[in-house]
Amino acid sequence: MKLKFTKMHGAGNDFIVIDAIHQEVDLSAEQWRRLADRRFGIGADQILVVERPRSAGVDFRYRIFNSDGGEVEQCGNGARAFARFVSDKGLSGERSIRVETMKGVIAPRLEDDGSVTVDMGAPRLDPAEVPFDSAGLAARAEGADTTWPLPLGGKTVFLSVVSMGNPHAVQVVEDVDSAPVATLGPAIETHPRFPNKVNAGFMQVVDRHHIRLRVFERGAGETLACGTGACAAVVAGIRRGLLDSPVRVAARGGELSIAWDGPGQPVYLSGPAVTVFEGAIEI
Repeated sequence: MKLKFTKMHGAGNDFIVIDAIHQEVDLSAEQWRRLADRRFGIGADQILVVERPRSAGVDFRYRIFNSDGGEVEQCGNGARAFARFVSDKGLSGERSIRVETMKGVIAPRLEDDGSVTVDMGAPRLDPAEVPFDSAGLAARAEGADTTWPLPLGGKTVFLSVVSMGNPHAVQVVEDVDSAPVATLGPAIETHPRFPNKVNAGFMQVVDRHHIRLRVFERGAGETLACGTGACAAVVAGIRRGLLDSPVRVAARGGELSIAWDGPGQPVYLSGPAVTVFEGAIEI
């Protein structure tokens, strides 16, 4: 079976995008892993699958597979690539589309400057909705936020837990360059208090409208950018009283812009979406 694909990235977070409308796609977890492998496959942080909608009032269905072969709920940078892909391929002539995901509907919009803005919906802040098991933990109030202690490697880290359709745990660090992402990242990702695992964010506040961010992504490891991670970090920073919207997020692969007007309001994610190359691979 020959599978056509497009390789894309959003601020260095790279994707394989597959049109499952005009070709049949039914792969196993092992085959998804093989596609994402950087030595024996195409190579990507995530694989994005474009499908026909299953619900009324939406334009497409959006599925996401991490490089470990597991399907996940959401990917913000991927949503921008998704919107650029369906536009470039002539699958939609609209500047704004509605896309169903595993965790609800998102609304990407193509901007005049070539960037893409995505309405990511309102963040979920209840630990049970992340999900995060907070039983028996002594929470700490930081501004309007609640941070939770997590014992890791002989010390306790205080985390904000946020769902952007997928789970995030955000901590504030003095310097992201020296932050122990490689060691604490996987320890947080697989901590038993996160039953579905979690994306671990390390946020350095530069000023009230600017942060630096690294994210150890669930099922993918550290990536050069994470759109939902940027959303979660900004939500946590605003709730803690450290940030004001909009916020420029400097990731290792590029910059994103996040705007959020507070509880109950949607988070808007803006940034680039770039096509790298196209091809076909034998599966």
